Amino acid sequence: MSTFKAFRISETADRKIEAGFTAFSLDQLDPGEVVVRVAYSDINYKDALAATGKGRILRRQSCIGGIDLSGVVESSSDARFKAGDKVLATGHDLGVAHHGGYAELARVPADWLVKLPAGLDLADAMAFGTAGFTAGLGIVRMEQVGLKPANGPVVVSGATGGVGSITIDCMARLGYHLVALTSKSSEADYLKLIGAKEVRSMQDLDLTKIKPLDKATWAGAVDNLGGGVLAWMASTMQIGGAIASIGLAASVELKTTVMPFILRGVSLLGVDSVNCPMPRRAEVWRRLASDMRPAHLKDMVRTISFDELPSAFPDFVAGKIKGRTVVKIGA
Repeated sequence: MSTFKAFRISETADRKIEAGFTAFSLDQLDPGEVVVRVAYSDINYKDALAATGKGRILRRQSCIGGIDLSGVVESSSDARFKAGDKVLATGHDLGVAHHGGYAELARVPADWLVKLPAGLDLADAMAFGTAGFTAGLGIVRMEQVGLKPANGPVVVSGATGGVGSITIDCMARLGYHLVALTSKSSEADYLKLIGAKEVRSMQDLDLTKIKPLDKATWAGAVDNLGGGVLAWMASTMQIGGAIASIGLAASVELKTTVMPFILRGVSLLGVDSVNCPMPRRAEVWRRLASDMRPAHLKDMVRTISFDELPSAFPDFVAGKIKGRTVVKIGA
């Protein structure tokens, strides 16, 4: 095709965001060694912030959106990839500073691509996407400091979101006792379906009265919110517990003390899915396709057409979405 369909996000002179479908040609794409015919992308919170202008996400004036993609290699000047290879890409600068996955064709640096692991198809890859990769990376980080199922329960905040849902399902598959922390009590049945043994309401927490050290409860914690919830988690960790800090949906601030870290040996682990080195990235994807593969991935995914993409963003910003949204781009 001489031109192809793409969803472009642009910042105007008065710093407003305009977003919509447009026709692109291959020579308009950013440099890269590999051209991919995109089959699927997805929607992450970051994508919704970029497309609606609710967050200052773009690092250039105009960019094809979509921080994730999966598809089939059309052409490659890098020996690691050949035409017909099935690949995926998440993070790096996609959809932020480099034209991303919301297009029928993408051209990306070979160093950003992962060959599709055995056990996944292209749709599965985007059912995971950045959210699933981040969840897997957080689990691996906690395992590296000694977390295992026998240590005790693991609490997950933002449990109905993409990262939270996949974390619960993956860790349940590995044998952990999962406690879902959510403001959406109406989704308790969904959370138990995907592996939560207990569901706790955010409304039951008094985040105005967080003690430096509270009852030691959690062997592990995965936080998608930041702020008071992360401070509460730190104060309630067991000796030697591990916290994976993944998100900031509630706040970028953290007001706590050093006491959990020096008196209980708690590990606070930052999870950076964007700049993760390729060897670890490939290993996490291998784990997601094998021993960590969620048993209920299909139950947490809805698939929309490319044309439906713009209408899906507002519900993400408003926090009305549960699980994952996959976008079917190509055939």
